[in-house]
Amino acid sequence: MAELTHLDEQGKARMVEVGHKESTRREAVARGEVVMRPETLKLILSSKIPKGEVFGVARVAGIMAAKHTPDLIPLCHPLMITGVDVEFSPDLEHNKIEIEARARTTGQTGVEMEALTAVSVAALTIYDMCKAVDREMVIGAVRLMHKSGGKSGVFDRVEGK
Repeated sequence: MAELTHLDEQGKARMVEVGHKESTRREAVARGEVVMRPETLKLILSSKIPKGEVFGVARVAGIMAAKHTPDLIPLCHPLMITGVDVEFSPDLEHNKIEIEARARTTGQTGVEMEALTAVSVAALTIYDMCKAVDREMVIGAVRLMHKSGGKSGVFDRVEGK
């Protein structure tokens, strides 16, 4: 099991020193989903949600969230993010919207938390915009799919494990 680097010798939380690490190109991909009633998904896809165009607003919210991750997660380093993409894939068979966020930087620490935060806030935004018609939506399956760069190399999730 990997060592927990966010704890000092006394077990107290700390921000990890990354100044000695080499800057490398880093990328992280995260996914999540919002499960809803079929009628809600149809309203979203037909642009009939009263609050507006759901995907556009949720995309911007996810991007903004990625940029503000260190303001939300106490021990995250502020990063110079070079790009964030947030995409939505409606799944009519399972009445859900799958969300994928891809964050990129060149720096001394990874962008996993930024990608995960982007997915989470995009999902929360979908919920907020649609709650008037469906309070039973479920946000879930938020997970890291891929990360590259840095000393630890590449991670690719194998689904179904």
